[in-house]
Amino acid sequence: MGSTRLTVTSEESRTRLDHFLSERLANLTRSRIKKLIEEGQVLVNGGLKKAGVLLRTADVVTVHIPESRPSDVAAQEIPLSVLYEDTDLIVLDKAQGMVVHPAHGHNDGTLVNALLYHCRDLSGIGGVTRPGIVHRLDKGTSGVMVAAKNDLSHRLLSAQFKDHTITRVYLAAVRGVLKEGRGRIEKPLARHARDRKKIAVRESGRRAVTDYEVLGHREGISLLRLVPGTGRTHQLRVHLASSGHPILGDTTYGGGVRSLHLGSSEGRILLRALKRPALHAWKLEFEHPTQNRRMLFESPPPDDLRGLFEWIAGERL
Repeated sequence: MGSTRLTVTSEESRTRLDHFLSERLANLTRSRIKKLIEEGQVLVNGGLKKAGVLLRTADVVTVHIPESRPSDVAAQEIPLSVLYEDTDLIVLDKAQGMVVHPAHGHNDGTLVNALLYHCRDLSGIGGVTRPGIVHRLDKGTSGVMVAAKNDLSHRLLSAQFKDHTITRVYLAAVRGVLKEGRGRIEKPLARHARDRKKIAVRESGRRAVTDYEVLGHREGISLLRLVPGTGRTHQLRVHLASSGHPILGDTTYGGGVRSLHLGSSEGRILLRALKRPALHAWKLEFEHPTQNRRMLFESPPPDDLRGLFEWIAGERL
């Protein structure tokens, strides 16, 4: 796709290479920039540098972006719940238990495998192993998400996520009753110091913001409406756990339900049936990348969560 030549200004001096590129090349995701650096496609004054090198005024950064190559991920005929689709994008209601893209231990049966079968021209869009993916939901999280079907849509949707102009709303059942009916959790997040599969609140981490509203509570558990202001890995799960209110069913971050002793038999039955984190991506609102219109999509809570959510809130959702 050609090369881009960038010159570091005095205001950008002492900026990390990866952060500099993230700001200058808004059409590229952070993961794409990291991969380009690792593959030797980024030069500083003609030499290879690591992502964390600090740039100086007048440094010349050259970025070569190779042509997209077809994905080597296999297309698989896996049922998808499609909420909307056009030539630019596809909006899905992801089922819980489905991994978004291939990774160690999940080489097939993923959302990407299904998308490659459903959208025959998707191969290579936005990356070889994650074609079309502009954001993700954890394996155990259900709900609405969007994927791009061409490079332009991928760049423009990715930019909206980067600029936080996309609105995402989640529903979650958590342990405990929050003192305030609404509020904000703002804690930096980074990889756990000892367990690299987990995320933790760390002062050295990246800024992360989550707004919440209590929709109801019952017998020591609460239903929350969550709006993330940033999109960090495991953000909602870690923010709530670190605040003393882990998401029910999220055993990775302390949300086990065996120690809960509810008074009502209905509540006990609903908790026993919970086999994954009680977290659902409820609504997604964004600007269509080519049609200049705002779009809002909603995914009703699936059967395994609806009963629990309505029992807590005392009303239908």
